[in-house]
Amino acid sequence: MNDTNDTMSHRTQHAALSSASASSPASAPILVIGATGKTGRRVVDRLRALGRPVRAGSRSTGTRFVWEDEGTWQDALDGASAAYVTYYPDLAFPGAKEAVGRFAAFAVARGVRRLVLLSGRGEEGAVASEDALKASGCDWTVVRANWFHQNFSESFFLGPVRSGELALPTGDAVEPFVDADDIADVVAAALTDGRHAGRTYELSGPRLLSLHDVARELSAATGRTITYVPVGAGDYRAALREAGEPEEFADLFNLIVDGRNASVVHGVREALGREPKDFSAYARETAATGVWDA
Repeated sequence: MNDTNDTMSHRTQHAALSSASASSPASAPILVIGATGKTGRRVVDRLRALGRPVRAGSRSTGTRFVWEDEGTWQDALDGASAAYVTYYPDLAFPGAKEAVGRFAAFAVARGVRRLVLLSGRGEEGAVASEDALKASGCDWTVVRANWFHQNFSESFFLGPVRSGELALPTGDAVEPFVDADDIADVVAAALTDGRHAGRTYELSGPRLLSLHDVARELSAATGRTITYVPVGAGDYRAALREAGEPEEFADLFNLIVDGRNASVVHGVREALGREPKDFSAYARETAATGVWDA
């Protein structure tokens, strides 16, 4: 879903910015923050495939980027024409709005015009960070996504899928899980094509799934029995604490449980002119890699 309430003056402002960005030299590097993450590494791959120079920024890459250490920002941005902005751990966490706002202003002051922000669909805190980024005067695109398919294969839920039991505090709620490849395709387009300037794209997959549905899809793809066990929010928070993970991660499940994102949106089609990947296709392709083998 696009931001359909843009005013004409807003569009006029960004048309000028888009024109300037579209003519920026293709030899200038594009900074990808979180370049080792689920979307970041995919964006890096796509930009390189387009022949664009990429500067991969993270805690562990050659170009070190740490949100809490503003001393790392200068080298990461030096000479860059654009940046993909992902915030860890999440834009809904305290301090995110302030950090994103400072970074955007810092980038614009050093000549970086185009900023593409990965945001959270339905997150009030994320919207505050979006506004802070826009206030810098940059040439912006916002990409709002809900929960990723790849959460089941690359991070949070990989271990539970391998063990055969997903114990999560989501009840019978539904979510239109979105594929990280679709997100990366939209982001790469926004970083390299000025026509996406001043746009907010809301991304989802093509259908709503409960965790019961997810467990059935994963079972069919792997040939194993994977079950979903609903648990209470308090129990899940205690499990996070025991595992040494931030308890605030439990709050992110509210985005599923309260139904705010229980609808399919069409940002992938609007940005790219095609439909998003379905969870079944993701599950089949991922199972073939062996990552879910017990």
